[in-house]
Order: sequence, then structure tokens, then C-alpha cells
Amino acid sequence: MNKPDHYHKNGIDVIGFCEAQFSKDELRGFYRINVLKYVTRYQDKNGVEDLEKAEFYLQKLIELEKDLMMGVVLYESNKII
Repeated sequence: MNKPDHYHKNGIDVIGFCEAQFSKDELRGFYRINVLKYVTRYQDKNGVEDLEKAEFYLQKLIELEKDLMMGVVLYESNKII
């Protein structure tokens, strides 16, 4: 999946920032919305690229759900998220 420079301004990754700032429920919604967005538009917009983006967010959602099921606390940049 292509990650354009505008998603990393000033060395800050937008997804990483969201993961550090949002609650687990907010992240769940963020991931689900993006999966739905990319799956529903792929035929009319970016084709396989949108399916790959949906797959990326689906994998993030799966990882989040597995971590929540196991009661694992994730650490990012020495912060509990």
C-alpha cells in the first residue's frame, strides 16, 4: 500500500497518532469505517488499491480485537494506548 508524504508531515504518522490518542472503542470505529469506505467504493474509484487499503484496516481491526480478547495492553512510544 502506498503511503504518500502528506500522511507523514513533520515526521508524524497519522495512523500512529490516532492509535496513541484514541480509546479502544474509538479505534474500533475508525478501523471499521475505513474498511467499509474502501470496500464500498473500490469499483468506482481506485480498484485493487482500495481493496488493499480495506485489507490494511481490517488487519488492524483483527489485531485490536485479538489484543482485547487476550487482555493485552499495547505499548507505543512508551505510552499505553
